[in-house]
Amino acid sequence: MKTVWYEKLGPAREVLSFGEMETSEPGPGEVRVKLHASGVNPADVKRRGLGTYGMEHPRIIPNSDGAGTIDALGEDVSHLGMGERVWLFNGQRQGRAYGTAAEYITLDAGLVAPLPDDLDFDAGACLGIPCMTAHRNVFADGPVNGRTILVTGGAGAVGHYAVQWAKWGGANVLATVSSNEKAAHARAAGANHTVNYNDVDAAKQILDLTNGIGVDRIVEVDLAANLELSSQVIRSGGIVSVYASMGDPQGIFMRMAPKNALLRFMVLHSVPREATDAARSDIKTWLAAGHGTHNIAGTFPLNQCVEAHEFVESGNKLGTVIVRPTE
Repeated sequence: MKTVWYEKLGPAREVLSFGEMETSEPGPGEVRVKLHASGVNPADVKRRGLGTYGMEHPRIIPNSDGAGTIDALGEDVSHLGMGERVWLFNGQRQGRAYGTAAEYITLDAGLVAPLPDDLDFDAGACLGIPCMTAHRNVFADGPVNGRTILVTGGAGAVGHYAVQWAKWGGANVLATVSSNEKAAHARAAGANHTVNYNDVDAAKQILDLTNGIGVDRIVEVDLAANLELSSQVIRSGGIVSVYASMGDPQGIFMRMAPKNALLRFMVLHSVPREATDAARSDIKTWLAAGHGTHNIAGTFPLNQCVEAHEFVESGNKLGTVIVRPTE
């Protein structure tokens, strides 16, 4: 099979190789998927560039998410059929070497779910890290109906889904953004109000929208960058659910302790199985009801995976970057 891999950490252009590898056969409880779309997320490029978990394996095929068709079934797999359209998550993660930047992937059938006929493969490749991470951060602490949820970075790949999930759950949704274009993007997803986080009075604007009480929960894209703002606008006893941070923030205790705030941290590959099962069940229901806006920032053939990774790292994308192994 054609695939992309790296054997050392570093910049995409220096370490990513394109070539042929043997196509593996599925073992018991596994399936092989012929991939039509591979999602490239910030977590994928950080693993390759920054070595988030080190170089755990001699060779790594990058990218966690994907969508395609079942190509082979291992023993004891009954909920999926040959040729079935599917989406998948946690292809490459801590402890697992081979991801979706390839023509095929073989993995545990529990990481694979049916893809609705009316959803294309590019959209299916968004349902892993972006959509499931958003679901976990919105609902990890219970229902959100009637609560006020702030989504920081509401136009980002995860943030855009978090806005949609919070709205679906009945919340009053606020989102921070950095431009008018991104504000429109977040509102299109269902945000009731948007605030430009670069405004000097951004915290006041958010507090005014909550009658001075503060928000019940925050879905946090960068704890280090947003700590000052988030600590000002979280209500007493509120919850901040963090899925990313570009550093370890200083002064976190003195900022959050007076609010008696709860900080929750997560990464998708270690979320409990019951939570990922609940997310996939909700995704199925949500999609069947006609919900879901899936934003594709750009598409690249497999032999341009370097350019796809660089596009993610540029910070200029609005949505998920897709690599298409079949092009």
